[in-house]
Amino acid sequence: MHILLWIILPLAGLTLGWTIRWLYARFQLSASEQRAERIKQDAIKEAEAKKKEILLEAKEQVIRERNQQERETRERRAELQRYERRVLQKEEGIEKKTAQIEQTEQALGQKEKAITERENELDREEERYRSELERISGLSQEEAKALIIRDLENEAKHDAQALINKIEQEANLSAEKKARDILVTTIQRVATDVTGEVSVSTVTLPNDEMKGRIIGREGRNIRTLETLTGVDVIIDDTPEAVVISCFDPVRREIAKVAMERLITDGRIHPARIEEVVTKVTKEISQKIFEEGEKVLFDLGIHNISQDAIRALGRLYFRTSYGQNVLYHSKEVAIIAGILAAEIGANRELAKRGALLHDIGKGVESDSDLNHAEIGMDMARKMGEDARVINAIGSHHNDVEPSCIESVLVQIADAISAARPGARRETLDNYIKRLENLENIAESFSGVDKAFAIQAGRELRIIVNNEAVSEDQSKDLAKQIAKKIEDDLRYPGRIKVTIIRETRIVEYAR
Repeated sequence: MHILLWIILPLAGLTLGWTIRWLYARFQLSASEQRAERIKQDAIKEAEAKKKEILLEAKEQVIRERNQQERETRERRAELQRYERRVLQKEEGIEKKTAQIEQTEQALGQKEKAITERENELDREEERYRSELERISGLSQEEAKALIIRDLENEAKHDAQALINKIEQEANLSAEKKARDILVTTIQRVATDVTGEVSVSTVTLPNDEMKGRIIGREGRNIRTLETLTGVDVIIDDTPEAVVISCFDPVRREIAKVAMERLITDGRIHPARIEEVVTKVTKEISQKIFEEGEKVLFDLGIHNISQDAIRALGRLYFRTSYGQNVLYHSKEVAIIAGILAAEIGANRELAKRGALLHDIGKGVESDSDLNHAEIGMDMARKMGEDARVINAIGSHHNDVEPSCIESVLVQIADAISAARPGARRETLDNYIKRLENLENIAESFSGVDKAFAIQAGRELRIIVNNEAVSEDQSKDLAKQIAKKIEDDLRYPGRIKVTIIRETRIVEYAR
């Protein structure tokens, strides 16, 4: 019984517990369902409220957009109305302007017609006046036109000549003064000896008996001397003198020195003559080299080949119009160097080109080239500067000067050759040159008389004042100077002076 109770009581407790738990769970479930229902109802109410709110906002937005569109539509309509009014106004203005243009065209047409009629009338009047002028003046239209053109041309020439004279005077005042200062300064700083060698040399004898010893038995002594030296020994009636003639100055110098030594020694026979000539030839050759070196040392010029030094030395025995060529080349180098220093040119190049400008005269050659071309070839082989080669070739205008140094060499060469006493001319050539100057001047129309004065360095011309006007005198002077330049060769420059004056002479009786 008791065991049964112990079994039933736990089972009853369990059942009761389970029943209570189940009842509690049902209660909780029911509460949860009620709470869920309330949440659902609240969510539905909230969604409906939100929906109403959204719909309200959408309606307000639609209303605002509709109002905005209506406002924009009104503004566009107003803008279109204003545009239409402007278009209408412009159309009205265009119509008015078109009407005005039509009126203006009509007026212009009338004026054009009137102008055409006026031009026709003026043409008729001009033709009538022209005919009347031709009748009164006795000149046709073409003749009158030519007369007017000629007068205008003469007037223009007169004005142009006056302007040219003014410009020339102003340019000459400045340029000639500067050039004169430079040239005078240069010439004053140069002092070079002037020699007067010719193609013959005279040997003084102690007595006339020496002439027979020079000739020798059957003339063998004189023949030996002439054969060895290549000169002509002239023995004439000149007392106590023998003349040695030869165009080669080196040979002439060898013969002269050899004969002087033979006369001093007293032993004159073919073997002795040959010995002395050989010895003198060596001495002259050494002197040639020394003279070339001396000039280079005096001028401070270096880097010259041995052949060039010998060619320079030979110039010591050569002359041009009585002027020693080596001294002339040295003088030209000094003048060119001074001129280059005065104007800022290359002094060393100018001196080098000036010293070598006549080196072709000292070269022993059978070529048919002139001395300038020979000098250019020699300088080119020596490796000289192109400007030096151009200066050598252009000093007689065989080639065109390519630099200022070449022009300076031309100027220095002319100064050295043209200064008083530098060169000697024969009397016949001097007189002929003066006659040519006077004949050129007198060949021009209007020249009464011409006089060459100052050793041919100035030409004074007297012109007929009635045939040649003052302006024509200036043009005549230029024409005469140009013809002298073209027809004559002369050193330096020639001054052309035209004298035009009126002389009235009356006698009181």
